Amino acid sequence: MEISGRRVLVTGATRGIGRALARRFAAEGARLALVARSASPLAELARELDGRAYPADLSDAAQVEGLVGRIEADGPVDVLVNNAGISNIGFVLDQKPADVEALFRTNLLTPIHLCQQVIPRMLERGGGHIVNLGSIAGVVTPPGLVHYGASKAGLAHYTAGLRLELKGLPIGLTLVQIGATATDMDDATQAYPPYVALRRGRPVESVRFPMERLVDAVIDAVRRNRPHVVLPAVLRPVAGLVEIPRALMRLAFRKISPRP
Repeated sequence: MEISGRRVLVTGATRGIGRALARRFAAEGARLALVARSASPLAELARELDGRAYPADLSDAAQVEGLVGRIEADGPVDVLVNNAGISNIGFVLDQKPADVEALFRTNLLTPIHLCQQVIPRMLERGGGHIVNLGSIAGVVTPPGLVHYGASKAGLAHYTAGLRLELKGLPIGLTLVQIGATATDMDDATQAYPPYVALRRGRPVESVRFPMERLVDAVIDAVRRNRPHVVLPAVLRPVAGLVEIPRALMRLAFRKISPRP
C-alpha cells in the first residue's frame, strides 16, 4: 500500500512506539487520526503533525463503542495501527481485578472491537491495512508480565484467525512481535528486580531494540503487505514455532472458503 495520502489511525499515539510511528507516518505523507487517553499531549502532537486528535480511554468500553465511526466522520481510515497497551508489571498475585480487566480491554478487547468496526468500512471502500502491535511476551511470558503476555498471545491468535477468515479479501494484516524497546513501559519492566538481576550489570540499552529500526520495519510491512514482523531477528525462530500450527490451518483451508 502506498502510504502517502492515506489516512492512518494510531492508538496510544502520545508515547513510545505510537508517537514514533505517528511521526514517521506523517513524514511519509499520511494523514493522521490520533487516539490516546491524555487529551492535552494528544492535541499537541496532532498540531505538530497536522493530524486530528480523538481523546479516548481505550480501557472504557463505552468510549470504544462507535469510535471508528466518530473518527471517520472526518474522513475514511485506510490503515489502523492497534498500538495502545499497558503492562502492569508486577507479581501476578498482586494484580487487582480492576487493573487486570483494564489491561485486557486495552491490549486485546479494544483492538478486536476496532477491527470489527473498521473492516466492514474498509471493504466497502475496496480495502485497507491493519497493524496489531504484539510482543514476544505473547510467545514466552516472562515473570511480572503474566497478564500482559496472555493479552498479547490472544492478540496474536486473533490476528492469525482473522487472517484466515479474511482470506481473499483486500485487507492487509500485519502482526508485530517485538522484544524490549526504549519506551516508558519498558522502563518499568527493566526496573523490575528480576530483570535487573537478569542483566547482571549490563546497561538497559544493551537489551533494547532501536526504535528507529522498529518503525522502519512497520512502515515497510504496511507498504509491502508483510504479514509478520519479529524483532530483533534472533527471536524469529521462537515466534516461528508458534506460527507452525497456524500455517497448517491455513494450508488445510487453501482450497476451501473459511466463510459460510
